[in-house]
Amino acid sequence: MLQDILLTAAAAAGGAANNAEALNQMGFSHLWKEMVAAPGEFMVSWVVFLMLVVMSFGSWWYTIVNAIKNTVISKRADTVVRTFWETPNAQDAIRFMEEQPANEPFSKIALDCAQAAAHHQRHEGSRLVDALNRSEFIDRALRQAVTRESAKLENGMTWLATVGATAPFVGLLGTVWGIYGALIRIGATGQASIDAVAGPVGEALIMTAFGLFVAIPAVLAYNAFNRSNRNTYAKFDTFAHDLHDFFATGSRVGDTAAKR
Repeated sequence: MLQDILLTAAAAAGGAANNAEALNQMGFSHLWKEMVAAPGEFMVSWVVFLMLVVMSFGSWWYTIVNAIKNTVISKRADTVVRTFWETPNAQDAIRFMEEQPANEPFSKIALDCAQAAAHHQRHEGSRLVDALNRSEFIDRALRQAVTRESAKLENGMTWLATVGATAPFVGLLGTVWGIYGALIRIGATGQASIDAVAGPVGEALIMTAFGLFVAIPAVLAYNAFNRSNRNTYAKFDTFAHDLHDFFATGSRVGDTAAKR
């Protein structure tokens, strides 16, 4: 009787040890050691891992760069536009716009508009003036400027959208491959115990989690920048309409209404 009890206790202790060892194999450190020790056997895992690392690095790079850029533009936008309209002399207002940084979009839109108006005025009586009146010529320049500055705000958005949409599936590839390895190991050993499948299943779970870790920040950043860009686009349109009225007629619509 005592001997049976001891055998049962030893078997239970051995099973617990095997389970503990199997659980240890499900960690990232164990997966990394196996990938480094036998890179050929983990070729798919290496490809998935490196792709996710590149995706994550690019996403965080564009997230930080766009966050800084959008913050600076948003803080300076109202000041630049207000100073431009409050400057009584048009030449001083244009000079103020020329002093703005190269990455400040509102000043570039205003300068393109002023250059278009000056160019049209210099060529009065030519075929250019006959083909396009002053309003049409200024409107054309403003559309090009707004389109150009809007495209600059879109920098990195395609990358964030692509990562957010594809990173989970890249991680899923690691999941499928890990499950496939588990099935091969079960077939080779003839045992479906936890110590036989823990490693591949752990690899699968890690790759899935890594894919989600890469995708979720990218999606959040994309949505945040998309909303911020829509607000900036609206300010572009408002400023462009006011510029068109000013350089085409000599006054803004609001100023004309106020004088009346």
